[in-house]
Amino acid sequence: MSDRHGPIRRVLVAGGGLVGWSAAAALQRRLPWLEVVILPIAPPADAIADRMRATLPSILGFHEDLGLSDADAVVRTGSNIRLGTLFEGWTTGRAGHLTDYVHAYGRHGRPFEGGSFHLHWARAARHQVPAPFDRFSAAAVMARAGRFAVPADDPEALVGGFEHGLHIDPVRYAAMLRAFALHCGVRERAGDLTGVEIGEDGFVAAALLAEGDRVEANLFVDATGPAARLRSALDDARISWASWLPCDRLILEDAAAMPADPLDRVTAHGCGWRWTGGGSQGLVYASASAGAAEWGGQGVAIDPGTRPRPWLRNCVAIGDAATAVEPLEWTNLHLAHSAIDRIVAMLPGRDCAPVELAEYNRQCAAEAERVRDFLALHYAVSDRPEPFWRAVADVAPPPSLAHSLAQFRARGRLPFYEEETFAKDSWLAVLIGQNVLPERDDPLIALVPPDRATAAMTHHAQALAAAIAALPPAGAAHPILQRSRSR
Repeated sequence: MSDRHGPIRRVLVAGGGLVGWSAAAALQRRLPWLEVVILPIAPPADAIADRMRATLPSILGFHEDLGLSDADAVVRTGSNIRLGTLFEGWTTGRAGHLTDYVHAYGRHGRPFEGGSFHLHWARAARHQVPAPFDRFSAAAVMARAGRFAVPADDPEALVGGFEHGLHIDPVRYAAMLRAFALHCGVRERAGDLTGVEIGEDGFVAAALLAEGDRVEANLFVDATGPAARLRSALDDARISWASWLPCDRLILEDAAAMPADPLDRVTAHGCGWRWTGGGSQGLVYASASAGAAEWGGQGVAIDPGTRPRPWLRNCVAIGDAATAVEPLEWTNLHLAHSAIDRIVAMLPGRDCAPVELAEYNRQCAAEAERVRDFLALHYAVSDRPEPFWRAVADVAPPPSLAHSLAQFRARGRLPFYEEETFAKDSWLAVLIGQNVLPERDDPLIALVPPDRATAAMTHHAQALAAAIAALPPAGAAHPILQRSRSR
């Protein structure tokens, strides 16, 4: 298929995990004139996006774009509600001992007399001891209490203004995606990838299979994990983030017998962190750090970083083939879904014009770098005393993260960046949760008496706690079915 004039007609997706089947299903469903073929290669152990059970709220939007019902995408795959993450031991509180906080998705408090809620809370925190910041988040309070209600239609409602993700079973979820993709018309091609044929024009001409067959296409989508078995045939350029994301090993342990809980728990240790939740548990750590041996085993390697050009000529890398990060904050599958959405929205002609690919790559880089910043934030502002934590905290952060920290520490303001994965309230949850506070009051709240602001915050926290105490337990009935019935 060397003729590069006209539209793309045939796409080959390499990779049979969550990322590969997501790509095949989305391309066939949303661009039905394409002929989509998939090589369902089993994902390798280091393909984190294909293995993690915790997802961000964006997965629900991905389902909606595909036209998947809640019953198909959630109930039949055994998925459960995920409200957020409890971070334990990442920093010391004002009393000097290790503390915890919840990062949930959505609003904290309400604006008060023209000023953002967090500005009033930060002023109070410098002079007294207000309720913890996450006690003003409906999702965080529900998560701590193990309760749940479908977000109110009115985002200004007391139990409203929040989002939730899912805990998925990767095996059952991938099986659902496969069935859906095949139903939409995706063709499955058996065989293992053994090589890549490059044409005289530098484009990928065909994927070579173990049986000696060639599979041609106009566009090749690489979902084979960090090795990027297709995309790496064009170049091996990669940017390392290891100085800011120091953990390089992952040990994943099955915990499918664990009861459903809307809250993951991520606990910091001397050379990394441990998580439990959603039917899984595991360890992420830096193998070179003193004390790493006590964590046991070599684990799966993590090499944090990204490709500056995930899309080159007619081959595009997605998921871990494009950007690899540790599963802190569970961004791996989200980045893959986001890349798939861009491919659909920005599909070029068969010539894959460089000007079009440059814009795709620019947007991917902007998103990946802010995800990097958000993950690096957890390490950069930790005050744990162990050598591992002090070493990473002493590294100068990426310039974009340094700018965000400088702005927030000055007056509590956060700059806007294009292609943000995490909203302002998520940044606030981690910054304030890890005891980073503005040094000065914002002028916007200077005319509001502190006692009036404190009374308003106290009333809000009490009303929120009372409303959530009356909600049913998160596992009482499947909340996705409740939402389906309410439509």
